[in-house]
Amino acid sequence: MSDKDAQKATIDAQLRSLDEALTSGRMRRLKPLLNSLTAPEIARLMESCPRQRRGVVWQLIPESDRGETLKHVHDEVRRELIELVDNQDLLTSVRELAIDDLADLITELPEPVTSDVLQSMGSGDRQRLEAVLVYPPDSAGGLMNNDTVAVRPDVTLAVVNRYLRMRGRLPNATETLFVVARDGRYLGLLSLAKLLTVDSQQDVSEVMTTRVEGLSAHLSASEVAKRVEDLDLISAPIVDDAGQLVGRITIDDVVDVIREEAEKSIMRMAGLEQESDVFAPITRTARRRAVWLGINLVTALIASQVVGLFQVALSQVVALAVLMPIVASMGGIGGTQTLTVIIRGLTLGQIGFANAGRVLINELAVGIINGMLWGVVVGIVAELWFGNPLLGLIIGAALIINQLTATVAGVGVPLTMKRLGIDPALAGAVVVTTITDVVGFVSFLGLGTLFLVH
Repeated sequence: MSDKDAQKATIDAQLRSLDEALTSGRMRRLKPLLNSLTAPEIARLMESCPRQRRGVVWQLIPESDRGETLKHVHDEVRRELIELVDNQDLLTSVRELAIDDLADLITELPEPVTSDVLQSMGSGDRQRLEAVLVYPPDSAGGLMNNDTVAVRPDVTLAVVNRYLRMRGRLPNATETLFVVARDGRYLGLLSLAKLLTVDSQQDVSEVMTTRVEGLSAHLSASEVAKRVEDLDLISAPIVDDAGQLVGRITIDDVVDVIREEAEKSIMRMAGLEQESDVFAPITRTARRRAVWLGINLVTALIASQVVGLFQVALSQVVALAVLMPIVASMGGIGGTQTLTVIIRGLTLGQIGFANAGRVLINELAVGIINGMLWGVVVGIVAELWFGNPLLGLIIGAALIINQLTATVAGVGVPLTMKRLGIDPALAGAVVVTTITDVVGFVSFLGLGTLFLVH
């Protein structure tokens, strides 16, 4: 059994144990399970639990894990738990969170809890929290942890070692120290490896690295994740507009961003960006999905209207009605493939308006090859099926036309949406599919009307 299969089996076993304990009412069996899990694992179980039972599970979670669990559940589940749990319980749960984690949650907490949290903090921690809250939550500043260790470039490594021993501890995920000038401007990094292995009489300026520039606190979370990934960092320096070090982003924050971006991309493709709770109230879920279904209905009506223009041809040549879905389906798949490649390229920064022309040429070449290949295959099948060589030529030509259209739409639609400030993942698939349906019907039924109907 692979590690992935073993992990899936473990998750399934945990879910069964949770369901059995909740169904039987034997909560004592559930508590040891929760005690053995990490906060992210408890959060996953909480999301897998029906809404009416989450309050019971929450009371069995170890108090030391409640704050972290609240941080790791999806936004919708978190809001529900915050409404469900009393203020004193919330205060106890979040009080010991790290500053960056607390900053993510504090705006969602009830006003009395927020006030009590701020009052219970020391002046230094309160200032650090306020410094993070200045920035939007989806920016580098909103994600950063300002618990940093900074040293000056004009001191020796021996002095740095003595300073660290006096501190007694380092923040989590610390593999480098930040080098700053006297006015707090970020200058570079000093790795702990060099600190321990290089001659201690050398100055910090002699061994520090300046290849890693400070990341602006105003950068988007996704851009920060990309930079950290490109530079292979465990922690990255965050600077303000004046270049002063204001905090750091660690690898655990980056992993969270990557996971959330991946989940959002999947949900956006179906127009369900906000739907993160599988046990959300039925009316709320139905209302959200109804909007997207309505949009799809409009596009379907457009395609149906196009088909209606060829009623005479369809009534005289039944084979056109039988084969018509093949043209639309093949075009839709081709368009979706191209669209997915383009959206991925836009997200990763590999595709922009500067190289869009070259990308279009490449995709058109692929569309021509696949259009001709499958046009020939489907044409032969149609000829053998209905005994009409002309019908085979018509559907083959329609497939080629629709594959080329799918390619142009798959490249052009997301780029146009990007230029207009619209997320291509949210509506690109609907637009591309509508275009390929309409062009597929028009090309196939139009050619059929022209050459087969008398």
